[in-house]
Amino acid sequence: MSAEALASKQIVELIKSQNWEVGTHLPAQMLADRLRVSRQPINGALALLHEKGFLTRERNRGYFIARPFIEPMADIVNALGVGETDAVTSVYFRIAEDLLKGELPLEFSEQLIKSRYKLTAAQLSGVLGRISQEGWAERKPGYGWMFSSMLSTPDSLLQSYRLRLALEPAALLEPNYRLDPGAVARCRAAEQHLLDGGIETDTADQLHDRGVRFHETLVEASGNVFFIDTIRRVNRVRRLLSYRSMQDRSRYKQHCSQHLHIIALLEREKNEEASAFMAEHLRSTVKNIEKLKAILDNPK
Repeated sequence: MSAEALASKQIVELIKSQNWEVGTHLPAQMLADRLRVSRQPINGALALLHEKGFLTRERNRGYFIARPFIEPMADIVNALGVGETDAVTSVYFRIAEDLLKGELPLEFSEQLIKSRYKLTAAQLSGVLGRISQEGWAERKPGYGWMFSSMLSTPDSLLQSYRLRLALEPAALLEPNYRLDPGAVARCRAAEQHLLDGGIETDTADQLHDRGVRFHETLVEASGNVFFIDTIRRVNRVRRLLSYRSMQDRSRYKQHCSQHLHIIALLEREKNEEASAFMAEHLRSTVKNIEKLKAILDNPK
């Protein structure tokens, strides 16, 4: 699976999760930053989406959404001709689970992954590319790969939340804090989508990315580049363990309600109240994760 094909699916998922309307401009650099990939696969993905009629292109301006993305994701993937991405995603999660169960060594070769999961060369490239982009494995100098040891225990997830508990409430109190109305609308729509049934039907990827985007949007509004860079880094690190905690989705309705309350406070410029409530929201999440320790330690 090529990087361009994978990026095209990720772009569509982003458009759907953010409820971007027809006519929305899709700058390549913005997409590369949001998806944490280089410009090269993004440019190829935009060209593919344009070729398939999902985007329009204007000279010297770039790409724009051509029509609503209302079909199920599976139908869009088939229309793009990138269905193999599903195979890559399936193997991605198998690798994640095997790593967390201690069934994979921290140092590994491409041949080990290819033979263990019966991958084609293209699938191997796709899955290792995704894992590398998300920050939980990297190529070693010379030969082979290494998984990050930071991601191998439930305590790592708890530690990442404790860092966020120190950082995110403070970000809301920055003196030049400004949350764009368009960002508010996108966050609110994403939370409402979950309350309308997405909690049960969305994939683990979609659930994780929705939460990441909400919290990063609020921190980005602080304008503090150190806060912004730190939250992006910690979100990359915690992705792997977050997936396993999603086996229990019972807490997501509460999360959505809390997110909507924080947005409402920020809209009314009650940042001190929003900061205090954000701290309480993250503390409750830490307590929930501690309750889920059995799932994190012993997946079925």
